[in-house]
Amino acid sequence: MSRTHLVVIPSYNTGPQLAATVAAARAAWPVVWVVVDGSTDGSAAPLRAIEDPGFRLIERPRNGGKGAAIRDALEAAERDGFTHALTMDADGQHPAGRIPDFMAASVAHPGAMILGSPVFGPEAPLLRVRGRRISNWWAGLETLWCTRGGEPIRDSLYGFRVYPIVPLLRIMRRNPWMRRYDFDAEAVVRLAWRGVPALNMPAAVRYLTPAEGGVSHFRYGRDNLLLTGMHTRLMLGFLWRLPLLLGRALQLRKARP
Repeated sequence: MSRTHLVVIPSYNTGPQLAATVAAARAAWPVVWVVVDGSTDGSAAPLRAIEDPGFRLIERPRNGGKGAAIRDALEAAERDGFTHALTMDADGQHPAGRIPDFMAASVAHPGAMILGSPVFGPEAPLLRVRGRRISNWWAGLETLWCTRGGEPIRDSLYGFRVYPIVPLLRIMRRNPWMRRYDFDAEAVVRLAWRGVPALNMPAAVRYLTPAEGGVSHFRYGRDNLLLTGMHTRLMLGFLWRLPLLLGRALQLRKARP
């Protein structure tokens, strides 16, 4: 039983796929918490019967968004003494078999965020694959001079990653945003601003068809508008911090032999 690292799975109306994802995660890691975010499809029912000290089911009465669900789990995890959380989606897209590798990387680099770098299969929607490049470009710009011994952020939207809990909660408690689809991208940018280095690891992405139980709540217009507002907000923050970042970069350059 891990006393420091746990898996957090937020879920909203993911149907039978939720139980399959939870089973795969529990087979890979002994501590798995699920946050059912106001689901109305009955997907939480099979999980209520699980009796395992490493498993916890948190049920939110109303849907608040992915970021809000993850924050509820992180607040409880911090109270219980956990230091790191691996987040993964409930819809079967993320590879549960990679959980031990990501956790091992986090144990070796506890001050870093371990970010999944998606490896897309041939079934991946081309519009989704190409569209995320825009958000990744903006995230790269917003985190210039913020690597501090880490790596550039290769993918800002892939939610399969390990976060250090304390710095992430400090950010979320101070900001009213990061509650919905904007959570993943804004979390990595703001953590980079706080000096948390990024380490990237490849991880496959699987897009399930409806016949396979695939469920997607992504809406191109709504969620791209949300991301546009988020990056506008982050760019304003980046420009405000730019003189400080340039000063640090010059100091590092002068300090080099």
